[in-house]
Amino acid sequence: MSPAAGRAVVVAGLGKSYRVGRRGFRPNTVVEAATERLRHPLRRTVYEEFRALDDVSFEVPWGEAVGIVGRNGAGKSTLLKLLTRITAPTRGRIELSGRIGSLLEVGTGFHPELTGRENIFLSGSLLGMNRGEIRRQFDSIVDFSGVEKFLDTPVKRYSSGMYVRLAFSVAAHLETEILAIDEVLAVGDAEFQNKSLAKMRDVAKDGRTVLYVSHQMQTVTALCTSALYLERGRLEYYGGVDGALERYRASFATFAATQAVASRRAGTGELRARAVRLSEDSYEPAEDKLIEIDLDANPEMVGQYFVSVHVNDENGVTVVQCDSRNVGVWLDPASAQSVTLSVTNLWLKPGRYTVDVYVCKTGILDSWEGAAAFEVIPVSPYPELAGDEALAAGMVLSDFSYQAVPAPAVGAP
Repeated sequence: MSPAAGRAVVVAGLGKSYRVGRRGFRPNTVVEAATERLRHPLRRTVYEEFRALDDVSFEVPWGEAVGIVGRNGAGKSTLLKLLTRITAPTRGRIELSGRIGSLLEVGTGFHPELTGRENIFLSGSLLGMNRGEIRRQFDSIVDFSGVEKFLDTPVKRYSSGMYVRLAFSVAAHLETEILAIDEVLAVGDAEFQNKSLAKMRDVAKDGRTVLYVSHQMQTVTALCTSALYLERGRLEYYGGVDGALERYRASFATFAATQAVASRRAGTGELRARAVRLSEDSYEPAEDKLIEIDLDANPEMVGQYFVSVHVNDENGVTVVQCDSRNVGVWLDPASAQSVTLSVTNLWLKPGRYTVDVYVCKTGILDSWEGAAAFEVIPVSPYPELAGDEALAAGMVLSDFSYQAVPAPAVGAP
């Protein structure tokens, strides 16, 4: 059965499984591997099936811009990789009515040794286009990307921002019927992000279909006409954008409850956080926030470790990352630790925030998402009351000042 008229994408019973090791300890160096083998010579890795996607079915009509939302590990990027044929499904069926262009992550899609010019033609050829079709769009691609000066430079020398600008421009301008974009656009600057969103709207208005994965809910709201919500590899909702975002926000409380049990959290488990506490349940915007973290000991673990705390808004967007490496704090696993993080000079806008705690060495030892939550109460930290409109834009508030002096009269010497 081929996709019926009016349907760009048909997905039926789609699933993707991986074989993963169940044993907690995974050595990162030769010394750790040798030590582990000497201590436990008979231990063998036991494997189990991990279902990244499970029985996903949906249809996308032409001209639709579909947002794909869900928490980390929900299967969003896996779904895009299956749709773009980067990886094969374990079960189920995907039917596409046309060619699909994609931009999934920095570093994919281009050959690093080729120049920007050569990669434009390579990408077009891989999408089944002839040189004439590519040449018709070439000037538009280069102009949109803003990398004209570096067009004959190998892309391995590009910054991540330059790479994304050119890769997105190629994906958006070459005449594919379906465009799949992961949240790689977050690498670009704000001006380019806005320009890219406008381009994706134009793509959808032209009758082409856009599939867009993002953690930034404001961009999903601005771009998409419908949305999918994935949870633990299963499709839990497909419909209006507001409905998907409501399901996404509601998942925070449920997810936080499951994460309170250490054995259910991601990470190797070599060392885990035992408790996370906040100094208050609510704060004023400019007030200092104190976060206390109790950490277990593991005398057998070799080397120091660090912690990284993320503060997220109600849409799951990380507002600030506080990584202990940045201030030279490393922790000794030989004894239990109690760490206090002071978040200062961060003026948060009123709303609900969650705290994620990551305990790391060379990999993640413990990933405790939703470890704590707090409210920022609606009190303006500014001396004047200017109304909601004066506070509406931006993700955080800022301590700022203006200074004005009379300007010389026009024509004055």
